Amino acid sequence: MSARDLDSKNSRLKEIAALFFKLGSISFGGPAAHIAMMEDEVVKKRGWMTQQHFLDVMGATNLIPGPNSTEMTMHCGYERAGWKGLLVAGCCFILPAVIITGVFAWLYQEYGQLPAVEPYIYGIKPAVIAIIAMAAYRLGTKAFKSTELWILGLATLAACLLGLNEILALFGCGGLGLLLYFFKKPGKTLHSIMPLLFLQGIGMAKMDTWHIFLTFLKIGAILYGSGYVLFAFLDAELVTQGWLTRQALIDAVAVGQFTPGPVLSTATFIGWQMNGIWGALAATLGIFLPSFIFVAILNPMIPKMRASKIMGAFLDAVNVAAVAVIIAVCVSMGKETLTDWRTVVIAMASLVLVFVFKKLNSAFIVLGGALLGYLLMLL
Repeated sequence: MSARDLDSKNSRLKEIAALFFKLGSISFGGPAAHIAMMEDEVVKKRGWMTQQHFLDVMGATNLIPGPNSTEMTMHCGYERAGWKGLLVAGCCFILPAVIITGVFAWLYQEYGQLPAVEPYIYGIKPAVIAIIAMAAYRLGTKAFKSTELWILGLATLAACLLGLNEILALFGCGGLGLLLYFFKKPGKTLHSIMPLLFLQGIGMAKMDTWHIFLTFLKIGAILYGSGYVLFAFLDAELVTQGWLTRQALIDAVAVGQFTPGPVLSTATFIGWQMNGIWGALAATLGIFLPSFIFVAILNPMIPKMRASKIMGAFLDAVNVAAVAVIIAVCVSMGKETLTDWRTVVIAMASLVLVFVFKKLNSAFIVLGGALLGYLLMLL
């Protein structure tokens, strides 16, 4: 390898590290918001992948266990700089949340309560809603390619708004997409898709560092759905077994809500309560390690899936379902967040900014929302 090639690879890794560390530091609002920011940075601003490939990656990521937005960072890093890019992107996105959560975990262990941070993030969620809406618009223009996909997408959106589980909606829409394909193309052979699940047999003995790692490894390997599914697993694995108090779990949920980055950094907080810094490190490594493995296996398969007409039909349906889920998340966040005139003003101002000034970095939207929220609370 020449010195020029080596410099080029190193510069790409530095670029990946800087981008995803920034996103990990400012990405409030959950997976939909994280993916919206990634789409803006990776597709629109940098052109690391096409809109269609980003959609395919997003759809495929929804079909494997683990935190979707964190896995998306790994895919983006892989596209830019191979397996080293995968590792750098994932670690840099996770790191800010783990550090912030670790600080909160130490404060909680020392003083028995969490610092009051709500006034400082009051305006962030309304601003994030605008970022999600813009991403849903851009991704939707690419995903909704036919009348059938429009029908599937709208049906999925309605089902999600009525309370259907997101994973059921994604797989259900994908299955309907396959049925439509075979209805239009009779005589083909249907190939089944089996989800990858393992480590179901891991149990807990003494909750030392090793068993903390194994417990969170198991959760990371079988976790589908939102962060609230994670909390249900934690309740079953830790609270009911007497390893963690329910109040500590509730406080861990709070930390996951007001820190940026992946909500799975909650594992850092819980691991710290169970066995200090070593417990935090073990829990963090355990819950995120399966995602690195799944993405490394899945990423090379995505182009082959797109090339297959059968799997292409499945991906198209899953893609519109993924956009529908993002819209449903946006609607739900709006109902929870837009509760007074201040939050409405912040959301409207953010919408104007993202749709009029399309080149504006999403980081400025988040920081502007925080500043405007703080100022409006002084009135």
